[in-house]
Amino acid sequence: MANVEKQPSIIAILGTGVWGSALGKLLSNNQHQVLFWSRSNSTTLTEIIPHSSVIVSAISIKGVQSTINKLKNLNLTPETIIVTATKGLDPDTTKTPSQIWQQAFPHNPVVVLSGPNLSKEIDRDLPAATTVASNSVVAAETIQAIFSADLFRVYVNQDPLGTELGGTLKNIMAIAAGVCDGMKLGTNAKAALLTRALPEMIQVGTHLGAKAETFFGLSGLGDLIATCDSPLSRNYQVGYGLAQRKTLEEILSDLEGTAEGINTTQVLIKIAHQKQIAVPIAHQVNLLLKGKITPQQAVKALMARELKAEFHHLDGK
Repeated sequence: MANVEKQPSIIAILGTGVWGSALGKLLSNNQHQVLFWSRSNSTTLTEIIPHSSVIVSAISIKGVQSTINKLKNLNLTPETIIVTATKGLDPDTTKTPSQIWQQAFPHNPVVVLSGPNLSKEIDRDLPAATTVASNSVVAAETIQAIFSADLFRVYVNQDPLGTELGGTLKNIMAIAAGVCDGMKLGTNAKAALLTRALPEMIQVGTHLGAKAETFFGLSGLGDLIATCDSPLSRNYQVGYGLAQRKTLEEILSDLEGTAEGINTTQVLIKIAHQKQIAVPIAHQVNLLLKGKITPQQAVKALMARELKAEFHHLDGK
């Protein structure tokens, strides 16, 4: 890691949900001044953005573009670092959050923060690790220094797209994992599901330009394990509820926060169709979410797939 200053910074956090609040607590514990904004509070972006050297976006994917539209009028300095901690895909453009931010602010460094970081565990000061990734090494290392703490280990890489897609695609797999546990299919079935989920994520990622090795790190495999094995995961809760024959509406009414995997599944199916990518797990999750099949039918369809070799090229070659 380069010699990055660790002096206190003024940081704006956009989004005051469980994730934004947990990140704010981390930064406050590191002696940084945290300024919060959300669409529901009285504080305006004009009041906090000009004073902040770092902007952390912890809003849901559906609110990213509208928030960017508000920020465009504030003339960000090129030195302002934008950190996106949103996991999702834009339903209109199919772009990732960092791609949307970078397109809107081409002269600002954009850093992706993603890893096995369940918000409620972070808020309880339990140990965790995460990845910050950017095309700008300096920006990534600056954010690494700002977030690093005794109980929060931060690693750097230079594959923001792969880091972002790992954290995004695993939400689809978490829905499938919740179904698996909700149906009480056992450890063998769950292990098989997660083992096949990773290459499906890698295949999508490499088709879109990410590096395969990134998915074996914290933001890929690490986040997959955490999210697919914890009732704290909102996406896991969705799958578990569907396995209990609850309707999607019933599940969402009891859910605290947004289950991004629902939207991500729909967008991924759109991408997979356009680019002819095989996504068998995501396909079954999509049919299940739309109510076109039962959990039992989804499992049967996955188990009935054609026989083939376990390993094949994951780089599309």
